[in-house]
Amino acid sequence: MTTPARARYTGYRFPAEIIGHAVWLYFRFPLGLRMVEELLAARGIIVSHETVRQWARKFGQPFANRIRRRLPRVGDKWHLDEVVLKIAGVKHWLWRAVDQTGIVLDVLVQRRRDKQAAKRLLRKLLKKQTRPPRVMITDKLASYGAAKREVMPGIEHRQHKGLNNRAENSHQPTRRRERQMKQFKSAGQAQRFLSAHDQINNLFHLRRDQVTAAEHRASRSQTFQVWAENLQHGLAINFQCTLPVPCFQLIRPDKSTVPFQHLLA
Repeated sequence: MTTPARARYTGYRFPAEIIGHAVWLYFRFPLGLRMVEELLAARGIIVSHETVRQWARKFGQPFANRIRRRLPRVGDKWHLDEVVLKIAGVKHWLWRAVDQTGIVLDVLVQRRRDKQAAKRLLRKLLKKQTRPPRVMITDKLASYGAAKREVMPGIEHRQHKGLNNRAENSHQPTRRRERQMKQFKSAGQAQRFLSAHDQINNLFHLRRDQVTAAEHRASRSQTFQVWAENLQHGLAINFQCTLPVPCFQLIRPDKSTVPFQHLLA
């Protein structure tokens, strides 16, 4: 049975794990809203694609914020890069920073590619990370050097295109989602989606090289447990069991119930 929730959860007829599962599907995989709707329908969970969109918009960023606080401290080497986005026929620039392990630190969608845009990114990074990096690695765009001299003058700066492959590769998931969504509709939508998308995917950023299959499965199980705890805290639900075995029931119109573990199995 479901447990009581706070007032801000009032009005949602589905429990936390169903909402969390839909949000996880949408942000974790390159799926459209209607694809998520169909996957849920295959498990007997009937929601519209508009409901999935509203869940993703309302709960995606809070989930991402809690994941950011739960993750280990990021590396001391920052890789920065920018890539062009066409939004409503207008050129925008997506600025992204990752550490040496590939964890995305932050993203920022801007209209310009100049010194002021680079300064906004660096200031946002310093505010979120609360400490400067040991090394900053970028391509040869002059805006990075000009901004670094004002914001972080004492930090080592390496400018070489070949050293920045990690940041350039981090744009690939964005390109896949951009194709799936048939481009972003506005700069605000791109910023909202990518801010949540990158942080949620950081949680599931598991290394597959130089680890045994058992070690990988253990890391994956731990990751799912963190996601379950994040979901529990985010929606103020006191689970009576732990994931991956759900403990809620779906109430049919005839008042009979169906355990959600049968729906998500």
